[in-house]
Amino acid sequence: MPDTSETSQPASATNPGSARTDAEWRVDKSLPRALARVLALDDFEEPARRYLPRPMFGYVSGGAETNASLRANRAQFDEIELSPRVLVDVSARTAKTALFGRGYAAPFGIAPMGGTSMAAFRGDVVLARAAAAAGIPMIMSGASLTRLEDVRAAGATAWFQAYLPGETGPITRLLERVARSGFDALVLTVDVPVSANRENNARSGFSRPLRPTLRLAWESALKPRWLFAMFLRTLLVDGMPHFENMGARIPLITRASRGDGERDRLAWTHLELMRRLWKGRLVLKGVLSPEDARIARESGVDGVIVSNHGGRQLDGALAPLRALPAVVAQAGGMTVMMDGGIRRGTDVLKALALGAQFVFVGRPFLYAAAIGGEAGVRHGIRLLSEEIERDMALLGITKLSEMTRERIRPRTASFA
Repeated sequence: MPDTSETSQPASATNPGSARTDAEWRVDKSLPRALARVLALDDFEEPARRYLPRPMFGYVSGGAETNASLRANRAQFDEIELSPRVLVDVSARTAKTALFGRGYAAPFGIAPMGGTSMAAFRGDVVLARAAAAAGIPMIMSGASLTRLEDVRAAGATAWFQAYLPGETGPITRLLERVARSGFDALVLTVDVPVSANRENNARSGFSRPLRPTLRLAWESALKPRWLFAMFLRTLLVDGMPHFENMGARIPLITRASRGDGERDRLAWTHLELMRRLWKGRLVLKGVLSPEDARIARESGVDGVIVSNHGGRQLDGALAPLRALPAVVAQAGGMTVMMDGGIRRGTDVLKALALGAQFVFVGRPFLYAAAIGGEAGVRHGIRLLSEEIERDMALLGITKLSEMTRERIRPRTASFA
């Protein structure tokens, strides 16, 4: 995969709010060939499928068990219709957003994704740089193959997401390390007390860590671009990748188990410890219950991300968009964010109308990093930013605070 990070951009690329002409939307000839026909976030997926070995793509794209939650995350957006107003002067519209006292260029960020550097060369650094350049946050996964210090140095807008066991020592040590590295927002993922039943991983030949097998070698050899431009390049430049931020360093390819610790012991008492130790913003990711949102607020949490882990944990779990209004009702002054299934600017605006103050998008940006490096991620950010700006104009709003429940209509009683 060629390094496209320095590729020149069209005038509209440097201003996410500027509208493109119809001709620009058809084919942007100034972009690298791999990106020129990517007109929406969904367009990144098929090129990534062709580029990545089957085990890697299956790990990224799949959910748990029957993929019921994965499908429901997208389906919920189709249950909402938009109600535009007309003859409104929208020339001064802006999608700028304030979150935790900081201004961002758009109301979305990049969700945490483990193993990003198996898909793209130095993938976590790529995502952090692109997000910082665009003025949006990126949440670094605790399951990253890159040292958290290196990711924070690459992107000042990065947050850190932690997977923690219910043990005081590991919690204390990680929080001290994250604070020393300069992160000002810590995201505790709370929906992984045990590993999910990822049957798709077993069927595609993926495991974490990866176990050296003839099947893995064969699947990798079938994708020579990935093998040479990503994996062998990583080995040559950085050596064997390791899980770097979960206690003991574990190599990516090994016959040993990963050793996640006793996550099933993690409880509200450990959150109280974290709140005492951590002086920055503290966010819980994986909240679907309004009762959990209430407890989080009373425990001093600064924000929650309504999420079912992208459909990758409990299959059949409530879709975040459906859970969102009840969580917002219990939030009080706590910030409520959401991820899961967002692919379009209209999806972002629907989530805002239901009470989210911010959203996060995952898989499409990893696909973008895989096929286009930093330029690919910047292109994806630009596409979604332009959609939001355009949709605001078509809805007749000039600022995101105007995206209220009056702007949407349920197709069914689901969101009444």
